[in-house]
Amino acid sequence: MSTIWYRPKTIKESKTMKKIIHIDMDGVLVDLGKAFDKFFTLYPHLRERYKKFPDHIQGVFRSPPPMDGAIEAVHKLHESGKYELFIATTVPWGNPMGASDKRFWIEDHFGNLFHKKMFMTHRKDLLIGDYLIDDRVKNGAAEFRGELLQFGVNWETGETNRFPDWNSILEYLL
Repeated sequence: MSTIWYRPKTIKESKTMKKIIHIDMDGVLVDLGKAFDKFFTLYPHLRERYKKFPDHIQGVFRSPPPMDGAIEAVHKLHESGKYELFIATTVPWGNPMGASDKRFWIEDHFGNLFHKKMFMTHRKDLLIGDYLIDDRVKNGAAEFRGELLQFGVNWETGETNRFPDWNSILEYLL
């Protein structure tokens, strides 16, 4: 059941209100798997050190490649005028510089589109909105009060989620 807390009280206001989409970064906007592969190719001697927590690699969040179609899809969602877009990402506790790196990545790829519209949280269940696009159900994503659009491949289970790519997201939302 979805409980939306921000809805206006008048019909006129509700017709003009955009729906809110929170977009995860890793595995949704960012191809972190390719960044890990590149790092371990360059530094194979560090594979064992970061085997359990590759997201603790300093600088790994600064310049990974985007997921196929992600940048274009986000721009299409924005240009549709139907949605208010936000970033909702988790920064590993063991990599605090990842917060700055993630912010710089967003600015590098989207300019000011997400200026002051970025949540870094381990509790996505506390976000208020209509949709959360995420590849996992961790960090509160499973308890998100809107609709969770499970994206891509769940890197923990290897299973393909309901929305395998950005085209499937666009078909659903536009």
